[in-house]
Amino acid sequence: MPSQFAAYLRVYEPLTAFAPERERFWRRYVDEGRAVGLSDGPGRQRATVLEALGAGWSRLPDLPDEAYVMQGLTGQTDVTLVCPWNLRVRVAEAALQARDGVPQVLADAFVPPVLVDLAQTVVEQTRAEDRMHEQVATWGVPLRWFVLVSPAERDLVLEPTRRVLRYRTEIGKARQRAHKGLRVLRRTLGDVPITDSLRETARWLESFHPGSVVELDYGGLTGLLSEDALRDDDSVELVATGLAGLEREDGDAATAAYEQLVQRWRAIQLMERSN
Repeated sequence: MPSQFAAYLRVYEPLTAFAPERERFWRRYVDEGRAVGLSDGPGRQRATVLEALGAGWSRLPDLPDEAYVMQGLTGQTDVTLVCPWNLRVRVAEAALQARDGVPQVLADAFVPPVLVDLAQTVVEQTRAEDRMHEQVATWGVPLRWFVLVSPAERDLVLEPTRRVLRYRTEIGKARQRAHKGLRVLRRTLGDVPITDSLRETARWLESFHPGSVVELDYGGLTGLLSEDALRDDDSVELVATGLAGLEREDGDAATAAYEQLVQRWRAIQLMERSN
């Protein structure tokens, strides 16, 4: 079973999307067969970071360049795409987030000021020079992620030692769906949190190569759901139903779909408190 109760939104870019030096690096990485499988990746990421950090937030270590690798979707299977992990910048972001909402004394004890300065530098440089290819959500799937995919793009695997529920789509389709959803939300709800969060996701998608592939992966959440629940999961359809209801000004239909979604995922989120 996956080691973390988290879901993932990933973007895989073709090798030609990277600067020449990075393209050569990733091409060697793929040719040497070094890529880590999706089922092993989250655990490998966690173990790598913990080992590199040591006993505390005393430094921001160098971390190995790793990535998930896939071949293109139907019709483009000869195209190799990679989803870099960007571990060092993710550790830097985690260090900064660990200080949010914490009294100054405790924040300095957990994350020393000298590390904060270094973390900020790493995050700023990466945002200017590179793209973060993976987003992570623990104990649930953000509703905005469901906007990006369609039911026909679902891939479900239920085996004794392997469970997978994921969606893969061309980034152009994901962008179109995100912008259509934004138009509906802006017109009907205005600038509310769900609109803002979908807008940020749409902006994130715009930073990638047009030949990229977007993947919504239930990841470790498949270990929390029964086989029947995985088979019957219609979260993508419910989000589409809710947006369609808003678009035709059918508030009852939109509310019913939203309430089903919230009830379903609240049950998963409550497991965090009992864990």
